[in-house]
Amino acid sequence: MVGFVDVHSHVVPSGDDGARSLEAGLALCAEAAARGTRVLYATPHVWPSLPLTPERERAVREAHAELAAGAAGHGLDLRLGWELTPQESLLAEDPARYRLGGLPAVLMEIPFLGPLATSLRLAAHIAAAGLTPVVAHPERAESILSDLSAAGGLRDRGWLLQVNATSLLGSHGPAQENAAWTLVEDGLADLVASDGHRTARPPFLDDAYRLVRERVGEEADALFDGSALARLARADGLDLAQRR
Repeated sequence: MVGFVDVHSHVVPSGDDGARSLEAGLALCAEAAARGTRVLYATPHVWPSLPLTPERERAVREAHAELAAGAAGHGLDLRLGWELTPQESLLAEDPARYRLGGLPAVLMEIPFLGPLATSLRLAAHIAAAGLTPVVAHPERAESILSDLSAAGGLRDRGWLLQVNATSLLGSHGPAQENAAWTLVEDGLADLVASDGHRTARPPFLDDAYRLVRERVGEEADALFDGSALARLARADGLDLAQRR
């Protein structure tokens, strides 16, 4: 089994719907490491109702530093990024503030309901700053479910598509499961991530990896080992293994 690089999780307490305490976050990190994850990005939500104020950012960074030290004892490299929900206010900000660790990339979701317009504007804003949008769980978005060719259009722009392991496992319903498998089997997905939040929805990738490998063979490895992120790092003159 490959060492997993999980680009999307909510294991750092941040005021969102993820882990509620450092103890809960550390338990999730320890079990993720035991199941094969070697690099895990904590990506607290940045919602319209939960912006990244200076005070919140400081608290999250302090929590991440403490949790990362504990996770290292379990062999897990815990890094920090953010998950952006598209909103007009973000178009006035420098997206570099929200980078995934030191990578030239930003994680952003497509809202489950509604049109793509604001998402496209935010992704273009990220790209204009010289960063690559990593589009989280497109298979769960109404705008993509109604027209899967739209996902290919996003990828044609050079943006990365991240499918949720839980979608592949059927946790979000048959339509989302079918869409996730279509993205994987058609070669449109770049990354599979856990989007793990808490004990009932943990940051684990091993079950999804085994299933994907059964269906697509060795091509599964690149979806789980961070290959797409490594390419971004190399293009920016960085080394993924050393970037926090």
